[in-house]
Amino acid sequence: MSPLRQTTLDMMLLRGYADKTQYSYLYAIERLAKFYHRSPSLLSRDDIQAYFLYVIKTRHWSPATCRLSMNAFRFLYIDVLKWDKDNFKFDLPKRHQKIPELLTQKEVANILAATTNLRQKTLLSLCYGCGLRVSELAHLWVSDIDSERHLLKVTQGKGRKDRQVILPDTLITLLRTYWHQYHPHHWLFYAKDIQRPISVNTVQKYFRQAKLRTEINKNGGIHSLRHAYATHQITAGMPIHGLQQQMGHKDIHSTMHYLHWAPRYIEGQTSDLIASIGGL
Repeated sequence: MSPLRQTTLDMMLLRGYADKTQYSYLYAIERLAKFYHRSPSLLSRDDIQAYFLYVIKTRHWSPATCRLSMNAFRFLYIDVLKWDKDNFKFDLPKRHQKIPELLTQKEVANILAATTNLRQKTLLSLCYGCGLRVSELAHLWVSDIDSERHLLKVTQGKGRKDRQVILPDTLITLLRTYWHQYHPHHWLFYAKDIQRPISVNTVQKYFRQAKLRTEINKNGGIHSLRHAYATHQITAGMPIHGLQQQMGHKDIHSTMHYLHWAPRYIEGQTSDLIASIGGL
């Protein structure tokens, strides 16, 4: 392993970057080095711009792929090699601004009703009712539930940060029913081996199967439940900073994207979304 690679890896570890982020950043940097057949530390700003032009013209990289590599290069050159960040600017294709196809509350209710057992219904209801990422949902512990304070602890979410989200009464009732039937001890949703959490792929499969039974044709996987949570809470009037906390967004601008769905937004209170779609 080269000294530069080791230094880059060490700094990502110190920053607490997720394993997936470390892999994608190192892979992007390796591709840049292989393209020029020399260390990235020897490249100039013009070299990097020429690289982006090449991959856009010949590899037909999407704006999202370019941005991912740009994030990796920014970390390498600014954080590791200490380049001047004010001069680290490149011309890249703009990302297409598309508003995703939003699930209505009725459609969410239909998907939850199309699950085939209590385990699946609890999983998807918790995903929607708390606005969780699928990886957060799959790695919940029984001890993360604080029914007295109506809170759910999300441990090591995106960016390896813990947060607490509001757990409404309807979900507490559902979780108690789930516990009495499945008796989880450690992982809230366990795999066949009870010492292991349910896999993300299994949760995604439950969503796809339920959605197919409803004949809802809108694009999007289980993450659309998280989008629906954010949009429905904004529509109900949840304060934007409160939603930022619930969603675990580092940047408030990520949360503000959901205001597109609520042009008449008026700040109000947090809503029990499961109750608002008719309960369970």
